[in-house]
Amino acid sequence: MGTFPPRLTLRADTAAELMSENPISLPEHASVSDAIALMARRGFSVAPVIDAAGRPVGVVSVSDLIIHEREFDLFPRAPSGEQAIGEPRQDRATVADIMTPAVLSVRPTALAGEVVRIMNSYRVHHVFVADETGTLIGVIGTSDLVRKLG
Repeated sequence: MGTFPPRLTLRADTAAELMSENPISLPEHASVSDAIALMARRGFSVAPVIDAAGRPVGVVSVSDLIIHEREFDLFPRAPSGEQAIGEPRQDRATVADIMTPAVLSVRPTALAGEVVRIMNSYRVHHVFVADETGTLIGVIGTSDLVRKLG
């Protein structure tokens, strides 16, 4: 009979104990190139998109940025034909153009098990943490979960 490895448990009770504080955010009018630069510089793979009042209106991930860049590269001319072939194009897309228009969030008091259930149910790698006013105060990613396993 073989022995089984010890069972891992999550060493956190609430979302507040799991989250990384102060996630970066992007204004909805930010350019895609600005989003790429900020996320690369800060090492983030996802960022909420906020409106002028600071309310979250969507989420942009590295995957969204890669897909956008790939599509931009595949279509070297505007559909109107205004641009000469070989002439460099300027990408005028904003994060609002490519974001997922929903922000999945939990309260800081949400139980850790509920956070894991939400991430599994929605098949997402990140959940944001919002206070009672709806202000985003943190983010929980799969790497945060792994850090709390023991």
